[in-house]
Amino acid sequence: MTRCYIGLGANLGEAQSVLLAAAGQLEDAAGTGTFRLSPLYRSAPVDASGPDYVNAVAEFDTALDAHALLSMLQRIEQAHGRERPYRNAPRTLDLDLLLYGDWHIDDPDLTVPHPRMHQRAFVLRPLADLAPGLKLAQGTLPDLIAACADQAITRIPDDPRR
Repeated sequence: MTRCYIGLGANLGEAQSVLLAAAGQLEDAAGTGTFRLSPLYRSAPVDASGPDYVNAVAEFDTALDAHALLSMLQRIEQAHGRERPYRNAPRTLDLDLLLYGDWHIDDPDLTVPHPRMHQRAFVLRPLADLAPGLKLAQGTLPDLIAACADQAITRIPDDPRR
């Protein structure tokens, strides 16, 4: 089993409901192992336009290899109407494989660790809720979060799971 972290985001339609439904699908796929979902956050788009995003990070162990996990994530996105008309387009659902154990993968289909996660408050804040002691190659989560202080992000107080 390999511990993985998945970034979840949505900013079209019923974003919060879709994100929670996708999290349920990830939990089902995780089987009997531990599954945790961070609190939900609202964030402004980064390098994009459109409505604010709802974001979270999921943590679970998987028996899938990294490419099979990526395929599963893409199937879940498609089931929720994900389209890719252009880079950073608004989306009904975005699932990113952030970390896959200690693996480093760099091929045309998959890059792990996610190459921009250390620059994104909408990834770092929920990741810190799940794994506060985690250290990325670029630094500690508190230091990386501080470096993203200019990115607007707020915890959603009416998270239906709380």
